[in-house]
Amino acid sequence: MADIDYLKEKFLSDISQASDLEQLNEVKIAALGKKGAISEELSKLGKMDADERREAGQIINSVKQDLNFALTERHATLAKQALEKKLETEKIDVSLPSRPSVHAKIHPLSRTMEEISAIFSDMGFVIAEGPEIETDEHNFTALNIPPEHPARQEHDTFYLKPDDSGERPVLRTHTSPVQIRTMRSKEPPIRIIVPGRTYRSDHDATHSPMFHQCEGLVIGPNIHMGHLKATLIDFCRSFFGVVELPVRFRPSYFPFTEPSAEVDIGCSREDGGLKIGAGNNWLEILGSGMVNPRVLENCGYDPSTTQGFAFGMGIERLAMLKYGIPDLRTFYDSDLRWLHHYGFMPHDVAGLHTGIV
Repeated sequence: MADIDYLKEKFLSDISQASDLEQLNEVKIAALGKKGAISEELSKLGKMDADERREAGQIINSVKQDLNFALTERHATLAKQALEKKLETEKIDVSLPSRPSVHAKIHPLSRTMEEISAIFSDMGFVIAEGPEIETDEHNFTALNIPPEHPARQEHDTFYLKPDDSGERPVLRTHTSPVQIRTMRSKEPPIRIIVPGRTYRSDHDATHSPMFHQCEGLVIGPNIHMGHLKATLIDFCRSFFGVVELPVRFRPSYFPFTEPSAEVDIGCSREDGGLKIGAGNNWLEILGSGMVNPRVLENCGYDPSTTQGFAFGMGIERLAMLKYGIPDLRTFYDSDLRWLHHYGFMPHDVAGLHTGIV
């Protein structure tokens, strides 16, 4: 059994000299693997007679046990060394300061919509919602917008592919279709505001393909222009925080209201800046008017007994005026630095509106 003694000494030496776990595993395979040297010695037992086989088997098994014991001890030593090396190279210096905590901010548009909703909720308005993909009927026809109106043209409106009936849906160009849906589904009295996204084919420093509007609608008996004026004067003064804010109503034209009026607020322009309040200048901020009798008829109301008023405003425009934001496009740049500058802490935004209808 000179060969087995030689193999034992050789593999014990290789085990003790293995420098890492990978090298130790190679020694284990060479010695005890299926095709290893010790396994080959075991395969020779079948060719021996019974007495030789018994004696040789005991010697080989003893060598195998010695090698397994040596492998186990060396594996434990090398594993400990590998762990210590890993801990040394991957340790963390806990004395370093932690990364700065960045507080989340509420987007100015979200803040402005909450402010508008809170003010009108105090006046008894509730929020109504509707689809952003609208029918031509709800977006144009029912609102008394004639076929030749520029808003119906391809260069102003985003049209979608025709549906099964051949009609082309549109991305709503204003939130007014929600007024139509509400009037057709509810009996007066109605008092709603409709904040939401709208879409028009326009893009520059003061226009965006997607933007936000908030419209209001009041329907009931004996509603008149005085109610409209009082509502919007109170809103403007509350939103801009100027108790004696000058507000004026200029005659205008909208297909869905008659009479119609643009609403201006007083301001002053000095040293290249804009100040909301008393001054020698005026700034247009929203449109309004009494609901056109044709719109009332389109919704199944009798204009001789039912009247109402409506108004609409651009939320981006109001946010830009109140918070001094110079360019509308920056609202959609997803720039965290911009949001950190113009945004609001969550506790600054109070949801005071009464709910959604």
